[in-house]
Amino acid sequence: MTWAAATVVPPHTIAPMPRYLLLLLALLMVPAQPAPFDLLILNARLLDGSGNPWRSADVAVTGDRIAAVGRLRGAPAVRTIDAGGRILAPGFIDAHSHAAEALTRDALRDARALVAQGITTIVANPDGGGPVDLAAQRAALENGGTGVNVALMIGHGSVRSAVVGAADRAPSAEELARMKDLVARGVRDGAFGLSSGLFYAPGSFAKLDEVIALARVAGGVYASHIRDEGDYSIGLIASVQEVIDVAEHAGVRGVVTHMKALGPENWGLGAAAATRIDLARARGVDVLADQYAYEASSTSIGAAVVPRWAQAGGNAEFRKRLDDGATRAKIVAEMRDNIRRRGGARTLVIASHAADRALEGQTLDQIAEARGKTAELAALDIVEAGGASIVSFNMSEEDIVALMRKPWMMTSSDGGLTLPGQGRPHPRNNGAFTRKLTRYVRDRAVVSIEDAIRSMTSLPASTFALQGRGTIEPGGAADIVVFDLAALRERATYADPHQMSEGMWLVLVNGQAVIQDGAFTGKKPGKVLRRLP
Repeated sequence: MTWAAATVVPPHTIAPMPRYLLLLLALLMVPAQPAPFDLLILNARLLDGSGNPWRSADVAVTGDRIAAVGRLRGAPAVRTIDAGGRILAPGFIDAHSHAAEALTRDALRDARALVAQGITTIVANPDGGGPVDLAAQRAALENGGTGVNVALMIGHGSVRSAVVGAADRAPSAEELARMKDLVARGVRDGAFGLSSGLFYAPGSFAKLDEVIALARVAGGVYASHIRDEGDYSIGLIASVQEVIDVAEHAGVRGVVTHMKALGPENWGLGAAAATRIDLARARGVDVLADQYAYEASSTSIGAAVVPRWAQAGGNAEFRKRLDDGATRAKIVAEMRDNIRRRGGARTLVIASHAADRALEGQTLDQIAEARGKTAELAALDIVEAGGASIVSFNMSEEDIVALMRKPWMMTSSDGGLTLPGQGRPHPRNNGAFTRKLTRYVRDRAVVSIEDAIRSMTSLPASTFALQGRGTIEPGGAADIVVFDLAALRERATYADPHQMSEGMWLVLVNGQAVIQDGAFTGKKPGKVLRRLP
């Protein structure tokens, strides 16, 4: 049809439109106003977690998500704050944390010592430990809330103990099947992978084929406190190779956790161990590591100095061996060697000893001298009295730096949560992440701020498949830290480890402020994360 052939209706014959319809039409033609953001952070120096250089940006948050990133000045928001050129980064992810049990205690649920470092997510149940029943653990964490997010692992040592006990033997076919079932149940309950502690009993009694079989069931990540970080048994390099072998044969991502070269006789081997990982990655094996930047580690005195064969069968069997004179002498002789391996009795400091709190903060050689005994006999006294946790000075600065510079090295704490005044724990509990940013980025320029932030954010997020976390981008979880690098303070020391870090100006967990204007809010918005397909 052409316009000439069309029927034209004269204008005067069209009925006038009612007034209410004219008003409705006018309203519909007005552009819709966007809903205001819950929070708008302006004028930030954005480090997005990728390792890219910082850029000037604004970040908007709605609910528990990042809503927008860019130039947002003038956008409507319920609350707007000016970051004043401070660094804005993703919330930090602790790749190896012992804080999960403490987070179920009311006095520690808000995780102040963690969020004061900028930590917003922890990976829990490391070293093969933690409960076998992850559903119950999840419920305990969720009942009352937590100040940080928690990603759970299923522990090989706990699974082995539940099925095989403390026996130094391989599992039967039926026992291995039960262990696989427990690991599979852990995965159904949200585990992000399998952790192992092959240095500790009973994990140390496992052969590699057992670990590979269970890691294959778990999938995801295999994170291991390796069998030997020094020269106790197979040595550091062979122990790193075990993680590589598990990753390759089980088809999982391997993590050498809290990587170190332990003991003066092994100092300098950090670079060689790192080369082993470099070579494995070059041929396509997915293996990484994590690290805390201290010259001291922390463990139990029994784990540090008592030979594993003496611990087989559990505490009752250990005490029977001590009752036999010849066996006791053999144990004491090996304890002497193990103390030497760690640098001597002066390097071992009692952190917590329930039987005698007066020993806390003393070195093993001080205790031995006071008792008129050798160091190994003083150590055995402490073990027989119920044991103790220790801080062990056994690492070199050169190894710490060499490992830190690797692009596959994540940041971790290997720390827990304690109430102020309880014992003399390792300062890493309260300072690991702050220490890296102050000592190794700001003060010594060992690594760049971009690389350090990446090691704390996108690298652990991608390693553990923590989807939607570890970067600053629209749609991602609103786990955010804002701080001035010059204002950060690592206050925890070996002498006074309970002091919290300072300098975090704003910390958001799932969009809610747990630190605001440098002060704790007491909120507990953390989630127990689930592994997604």
